[in-house]
Amino acid sequence: MGKVTGFMEFERLEEGYEAVEKRVKNYKEFVIGLNADQAKVQGARCMDCGTPFCNNGCPVNNIIPDFNDLVYRGDWRLAIDVLHSTNNFPEFTGRVCPAPCEAACTLNVNDDAVGIKSIEHAIIDRAWAEGWVQPQPARAKTGKRVAVVGSGPAGLAAAQQLARAGHDVTVFEKNSRVGGLLRYGIPDFKMEKSHIDRRVAQMQAEGVSFRTGVLVGAMPEGSKVTNDAQHVITAEQLKGEFDAVLLTGGSEQSRDLPVPGRQLDGVHFAMEFLPMQNKVVAGDKLKGQIMATGKHVIVIGGGDTGSDCVGTSNRHGAASVTQFELMPMPPEQEDRPLTWPYWPYKLRTSSSHDEGCARTFAIATKEFIAGTGKDKHRVVGLKTVELQWQGGKMTEIPGTEKEWKADLVLLAMGFVNPVPTVLEAFGVDKDARGNAKAGTEDGTGYRTNVDKVFAAGDMRRGQSLVVWAIREGRQAARAVDSWLMGRSTLPR
Repeated sequence: MGKVTGFMEFERLEEGYEAVEKRVKNYKEFVIGLNADQAKVQGARCMDCGTPFCNNGCPVNNIIPDFNDLVYRGDWRLAIDVLHSTNNFPEFTGRVCPAPCEAACTLNVNDDAVGIKSIEHAIIDRAWAEGWVQPQPARAKTGKRVAVVGSGPAGLAAAQQLARAGHDVTVFEKNSRVGGLLRYGIPDFKMEKSHIDRRVAQMQAEGVSFRTGVLVGAMPEGSKVTNDAQHVITAEQLKGEFDAVLLTGGSEQSRDLPVPGRQLDGVHFAMEFLPMQNKVVAGDKLKGQIMATGKHVIVIGGGDTGSDCVGTSNRHGAASVTQFELMPMPPEQEDRPLTWPYWPYKLRTSSSHDEGCARTFAIATKEFIAGTGKDKHRVVGLKTVELQWQGGKMTEIPGTEKEWKADLVLLAMGFVNPVPTVLEAFGVDKDARGNAKAGTEDGTGYRTNVDKVFAAGDMRRGQSLVVWAIREGRQAARAVDSWLMGRSTLPR
């Protein structure tokens, strides 16, 4: 597993970044990946720990010690085969996954974890450069037809697995381009969309069909969810035309903040703001794009989506960017004996924060302030109060009320559930959180209460990581294949 003494000899090496002043002038990726020699040294740090907790920490159960060892030994061709055996799209996870595998690394108990994500990134980028990523069409067709609704990472992973099992797969996407929240939710500076495009080309060569601009079911009236659909198809049509239907839409219903002034112009969901910029980068001509240029921007929500709003606002040329977080400021270092091998609670500073952002913790927004005169319908500020947390309960601290200047407010407080009308169109039962009700047990996994209708990804488990979506898509594909054929040779 790498070099036996490598973890004692070599230090962890982080991937590099282009300078802030250069990268904020465009929307291109700016991470400088490891070269072959650097990746070899990092692979050498993988210790012969006996029980690779990293493998369990990874939702797709990547065989991490093996590909680390292969990179150390210079067998990159076999390394990509090992990586692809568990992960359909390592170029996605190698860029945007927070790497729970590294939190679980045995070396992370009392040292710096192996740079697993950077090694994965290096493997897949080299594989594409060398031409090793090729279509893998099925050897024989089954004659079964499967509809996949949603083209995010769960839908793409499921579609690719099902096509390789020999089924005729059609992916339906309501927007004009394939990729779901990968395409419209993640800024290009974190993941350029050419990575999606070449996977789509590979999947088309494997027999997958894509129908974009097609809405399945309906959208709720007044919905702010991105929707470019030009055509509508009913749930009954899909069930009639296909032998199985797999629902893999994202958890797109944003959590709102119903305080006075919420209706003011200039207060938007993050998922109104971010998709517009991604469309412009793709060459679309938009009217009424939400811009942060010259504005005092406040982002409410301290997670990844909020960080993406920070980075995009800085590229627009915002006058200032401030990010609010409801929870108290986490410690800069985790308590490893307490948390390892699980995901630790600690302060996380993203590359977007480094580009310019003031962060305020334990704060709640009480009201959005309207302007006067011609600005009476626009937000010009907001009122907040500081919070105190005790025993997991939140209380406001008297006398800490404050007003902030704000020309643009972006709500990035997470997502509550998938668009409900899609599930309702099929008659699928929902769980208490509004997600599709379906388990993961062998034999009945990912099946809903509706005959031949399955659900996976965020639509089933709620808002989560790209790597979890890929896992769900792969496992749901096996469940669908087994249901159609009575058995399945797809991996678990």
